Amino acid sequence: MPKNSAALAESVRAPCRGVRRRGVPATPASLDLALGESNDARPFLKWAGGKTRLLSTLLPFVPERFENYHEPFLGGGAMFFEVRDRARGRCYLADLNDELVNTWLVVRNQPSRLLAALTAYAGSVSRRDYCAIRAKIPTGRVARAARFIYLNQTSWNGLWRVNRWGVFNVPWGARPFRGVGVGELRAVSRALKSAAVQRVDFRESLELAKAGDFVYLDPPYLPVSDTSKFSGYTEQRFRASDLAELSDACRTLTRRGVRWVLSNRDNQRVRDLFDHGLIKSLTVRRSVAAQNRRDVQPIDSPEVIIFGGPKR
Repeated sequence: MPKNSAALAESVRAPCRGVRRRGVPATPASLDLALGESNDARPFLKWAGGKTRLLSTLLPFVPERFENYHEPFLGGGAMFFEVRDRARGRCYLADLNDELVNTWLVVRNQPSRLLAALTAYAGSVSRRDYCAIRAKIPTGRVARAARFIYLNQTSWNGLWRVNRWGVFNVPWGARPFRGVGVGELRAVSRALKSAAVQRVDFRESLELAKAGDFVYLDPPYLPVSDTSKFSGYTEQRFRASDLAELSDACRTLTRRGVRWVLSNRDNQRVRDLFDHGLIKSLTVRRSVAAQNRRDVQPIDSPEVIIFGGPKR
């Protein structure tokens, strides 16, 4: 939320431009709130940099069984949903995005109230609707979570970006709001019942990891150059110094007997910082904005998987 009147004024004046894209329906076919019960918990958010497509490559590096699971950069939680059943103990999930963490907690604790709140957005399909919802920040936890899911589904490319005051400023994506199915949301809620979800820094989160645990790390990628323009995932930017501290934390995990896997962009800085782990390079097909346009184009992104811990 804006911390002062200047920030509020900026958020009100910010243009609410949208994406003009052929073939996007003016209204959603339906708001999917009538699915049956399901035990298949899966990601319910579209998340930039999410690892759903990378899971088949990552999973061979994850132990078949471990004690507790830790994920301090939670995002959309694709890895959590895939490996949670391998944990004998608890899952410890964390992120610094306050609106994201609030949404995960509401899904876990109040799914029925959230489903009811989501119905209010069923007819909100225009750019004007989006801009009005983007500008209004509710105070209640359930209302905040419903707005978060609406913005996640209808903003450009599902991106969550804030300015230095923490004001969400992503333009309209010309994407219909589909809602979340009853069965889908309740399956996620059940999967989270034994999980701890907190808004804490990775340094604090990783203090809980002990011998026999497994940690998955998907930190924000640093800009490709010092001149790259990037507005933050939270008002607290993840910087090169944070990545260096994360490398030190991984060394500590290895000494404790904790297995860990980290995914990140493949560049020399990352390789130098994590040369204490085993590094596997790969190429991932990602969707990114084309230069000078808001169209989305696929590119081949060089990435690395780094893993460490006690020898198997």
